[in-house]
Amino acid sequence: MAKQKSQAWKTTDPNLNPLGDIHSMKLSDFRYPLPKNLIAKYPISPRDSSRLMVLNRADESINEKKFTEVADFFEKGDCLVINNTRVFPARLIGRKEKTNAEIEVFLLRELNPEERIWDVIVDPARKVRIGNKTYFDNGKVWCEVIDNTTSRGRTVRFHYEGDFYKVVERIGSMPLPPYIKREATEKDKQTYQTVYAEKVGSVAAPTSGLHFTNRLLNKLKRKGVKIVPITLHIGLGTFRPVEVEDLTKHKMDSEYYEIPMETVEVVNRTIDSGKLVYAAGTSVSRALETNVMTTGHLKPNRGWTDKFIFPPYEFRIVDRMITNFHLPESTLLMMVAAFANRDFIMRAYKKAIKEKYRFYSYGDAMLII
Repeated sequence: MAKQKSQAWKTTDPNLNPLGDIHSMKLSDFRYPLPKNLIAKYPISPRDSSRLMVLNRADESINEKKFTEVADFFEKGDCLVINNTRVFPARLIGRKEKTNAEIEVFLLRELNPEERIWDVIVDPARKVRIGNKTYFDNGKVWCEVIDNTTSRGRTVRFHYEGDFYKVVERIGSMPLPPYIKREATEKDKQTYQTVYAEKVGSVAAPTSGLHFTNRLLNKLKRKGVKIVPITLHIGLGTFRPVEVEDLTKHKMDSEYYEIPMETVEVVNRTIDSGKLVYAAGTSVSRALETNVMTTGHLKPNRGWTDKFIFPPYEFRIVDRMITNFHLPESTLLMMVAAFANRDFIMRAYKKAIKEKYRFYSYGDAMLII
């Protein structure tokens, strides 16, 4: 059985603007209007009861299922690749020394564990200069700005007792996406986290993974599906808007990833046996497609990826993709459009809006087969 490839790029829907040359994809080709009431503010419970839109690339049909039914599409010998990154409560609210002004410090990445140095974003930035100190947890934790990086970015050195991540778990709040217009609650520390989250490092959840329950994962395992992890720590760049109309000029933020040998062996056996590789989300797809060998197999690796996948692009590893509904003009929407054909995807989004699917991180899911 030959390995399934993504469909060739084509324009099929006469009601959508024709794209012309496939190499002239523009930012505006990924624009769509979304009523604000369709942005999910809270997750559905149980996780796997969300709606699932199924897109079939072979005949461009669209069907509706429940997420619990996603297991019906898998066969024995297929594999599901998940992202086991763990979101940490990266948003810290503190008080500036002397003035006692409220300062938000958003943790981006740890630069030097021994020196306790982090890249952060501060708000309001105009009040935070080199040498300023911000205190948290009644002064038990504090940081000092040692450098400016961007207009809102700072490099800081923290002072605390014990394990920093345990401190953050206690005093931080979950970094809900900016389009969820509410304050994070303690409950979000569980719901904005996959059930298989393990390796701390993300400031945003791999959202397609939020739909999986342990019950559903066990059902897949009983069916003979191999479930293997990669790690890709998702950064704030996932929400950063694309600001150039010519997509070839867009530069992605780099994100750290790890692909272990065990995962590589399972994925490559799946490929060689003619079975299908399912990617649970765009972060998994990005990591896998970053590490394709000339043979079409996956290689083990760790490092940073700034790979930008947009149409036209032929996926070499991923056969089927589980994903959420993404922001207009986002790099995530562009990747999905590269996998399934832009016209087909935009038609599916139009249908999702008409039928009142729930959008974005806490929203409903899509399976592209």
